[in-house]
Amino acid sequence: MLVLLKPVLYVLLLVAGFFGLIKGADLFVDGSSSIARQFKVPGVIIGLTIVAMGTSAPELAVSTSAAMSGSNEIALSNVLGSNIFNLLVVLGFCALFNTIPVDKPILKRDFPLLLIVAVAVLGLTCYSAIMGGKLFAVPYAEEVGEVGRMTGIPLIIVFAIYIIVLIADAKKNKVEEEGEEPLPLWKSILFILIGLVLIVAGGKAVVEGAKYIAAAAGMSETLIGLTIVAVGTSLPELVTSIVAAKKGEVGMAVGNAVGSSIFNLMLILGVSSSIHPFGVNMASACDMLIQIGVIVLTYIFAATGKGINRGKGLLMLLIYVADIVFAAIR
Repeated sequence: MLVLLKPVLYVLLLVAGFFGLIKGADLFVDGSSSIARQFKVPGVIIGLTIVAMGTSAPELAVSTSAAMSGSNEIALSNVLGSNIFNLLVVLGFCALFNTIPVDKPILKRDFPLLLIVAVAVLGLTCYSAIMGGKLFAVPYAEEVGEVGRMTGIPLIIVFAIYIIVLIADAKKNKVEEEGEEPLPLWKSILFILIGLVLIVAGGKAVVEGAKYIAAAAGMSETLIGLTIVAVGTSLPELVTSIVAAKKGEVGMAVGNAVGSSIFNLMLILGVSSSIHPFGVNMASACDMLIQIGVIVLTYIFAATGKGINRGKGLLMLLIYVADIVFAAIR
């Protein structure tokens, strides 16, 4: 009886997780947009800071826990997989509903920063591989380089400077946000906190339910880690951005996707590698290169035309599917 009941419980856990994600994202966006209106801060800044940090909480929890337990490959693959998902799937899926215009500050400041940091991390990894004489190591799974404290600590410092710049920009460029009257401050904060709890709990429930169902279907642990863990921890970004876009908070949706990627690459990777330096194999180095290509592609799509339209969004989703297939068969 218990054997038959277990799959049902995991399916219910999956459904409950999706409900928590959707309801949590709804409250989180309402609270965040209310604060934006109350303090005359552009929605895109809120998306790059409060919303991005809040929806990246699952990635932070997974990567730091993995680093502390010595599961270094999980910590790195979670960051890289989540960033590729954020840029291709989150923005691509939102574009299926409405064309997504991308603000000039994001094109001039945030995308270039994301690209520079991604290239720097890959460059430092290649440097450590050259110094260790393992740049062209074989087999594929052998460690070739390292992401250590000499990389992690500067990443944290640069992230702190980035946040200070965003705060200064928000103070300098206050705007009058149109829309409903903002909620009282205490209620906005309450909505954000409750929404964040539901998002994190919902994401965890979805991951656990999906992992069980995938394992029961015969998927390998490697494939589960490459797909479900990275996608599961990024579900808050996806749901929150979709809800924000449908509520007309397009700037917040874009800021969430780009800000979460910056948060993942600089703070989460920085904290994880500072806690426990970890080796990088050729597969992960390849994922770093793919991440750089995805950043460049997304930037081109965002900077041309009127933004990311339905056609571009569909192509981004297809590219993500191709990347997952490549990851599964390599």
